[in-house]
Amino acid sequence: MSGQRLRDKVIVITGSTQGVGEGIARRCAAEGAAGLVICGRDRGRGETLAGELAEHGCETVLAVGDLADVATCRQTIALCAERFGRIDGLVNAAGLNAPGELHDTSVELWDRMFAVNARAPFVLMQEAVRLMKAKGTQGSIVNILSIAIHGGMASLTPYAASKGALATLTRNVACAHRAARIRCNGIVLGWTDTPGEAEFQRLEGNPDDWRESAAKALPFGRLITPRDVAALCVFLLSAEAGVMTGALIEYDQMVLGTFDL
Repeated sequence: MSGQRLRDKVIVITGSTQGVGEGIARRCAAEGAAGLVICGRDRGRGETLAGELAEHGCETVLAVGDLADVATCRQTIALCAERFGRIDGLVNAAGLNAPGELHDTSVELWDRMFAVNARAPFVLMQEAVRLMKAKGTQGSIVNILSIAIHGGMASLTPYAASKGALATLTRNVACAHRAARIRCNGIVLGWTDTPGEAEFQRLEGNPDDWRESAAKALPFGRLITPRDVAALCVFLLSAEAGVMTGALIEYDQMVLGTFDL
């Protein structure tokens, strides 16, 4: 499925060499984006994706680096400005997840989790909004969140806290930049099938068939996919989302606050 909802738009997507970010990048290209900056740590995978998207008519630039580095975040937006002269959309899809409970999470893990999951989006939004305002662009920002913002599992203490911080920041940025007509929304994801999730399951000691076991226990018989998320993300990036800003949209098959008898 493809259309032209992002025709002539220039979009930066972090964490886009795999998983949810890659799914969003592919959908943005299919929806007519004029230019993309994709970001990740794996140069080989990123160059392959950039080449594929370019072959389909979407000029794509790769930014390689670790978003825990503030300079990398700033350079990513600077690269977009240099190559395309503007930015219309920013998707913060990059995220770090690793098991850790209150009693065994090191300060080093806590700091790295916040550096990638909260500080990096802060710096990227800071630079993107500056560029949008300088160019008079009515842009859109989408932050990929997690249902862990509501508390999370005991084994996800630093992850839940960092995503919770980003959720609050999402609404703060939305409120602060309404007058410039820059929108900022968040997608609050439930259990999603990604390479990162597969690695987390491995670290937790779960068997290779964890997907099949999980699917059997879920109401819709499957996990969320990057393709699912991409469809909603494109809507939020596009003019179809209208004046929607500051929304934290639950994308899950479990309904918060309810239970089965």
